[in-house]
Amino acid sequence: MTDVEERINQIIQVLREQVVQDTVVPRNIRRAAEQAIEALMNKDKEPAVRAADAIAILEEISEDPNMPLHTRTIIWEVLGALEQIK
Repeated sequence: MTDVEERINQIIQVLREQVVQDTVVPRNIRRAAEQAIEALMNKDKEPAVRAADAIAILEEISEDPNMPLHTRTIIWEVLGALEQIK
């Protein structure tokens, strides 16, 4: 497994454990995180394209006023990590 794939897997794990499985997070935000995970897992596309797809999904929800602060911080950290994938 390449370094980029390893980083993508770490991002997927963070999204799953800290957003999707967190029942405090509103359903629409958890759903968007699941969509981002699906985009990242799509092996038919290059890692940079998968990262860009996930960024588009997560940026759309990152300003949701219903998002808990701790979740917003996690989303921003994930976005920063995704933006480094080339």
